Amino acid sequence: MPMFLTATADAAAAPAAMGPIGLVVQLVLMVAVFYFILIRPQKKKDKAFKELLASLEVGDEVTTIGGMYGKVAKIKDEKVVIECGTVEKTKIYLYKWGIKDVKQKEKA
Repeated sequence: MPMFLTATADAAAAPAAMGPIGLVVQLVLMVAVFYFILIRPQKKKDKAFKELLASLEVGDEVTTIGGMYGKVAKIKDEKVVIECGTVEKTKIYLYKWGIKDVKQKEKA
């Protein structure tokens, strides 16, 4: 048998020889990678957005998930009233979770 065929056969058999401990280590590493690449950053983003909504004040400019843009006129618990338009000041009632982006009013 040629030398290169035996070398590749040995290399192919090596991962199978790791046994159940090697499989457990691989699974733990895979879970750790998923946690640090996918889950942890999303939790940080969600926490920052919840803090942003908690700091919402009257006068802040907001954009809704539907694309409406206006100023916050009133806040009560989880509900918000925003005013849209320049002349008529149309009032839109929505929940805080419907807000996509907040531009804080400038403090004097």
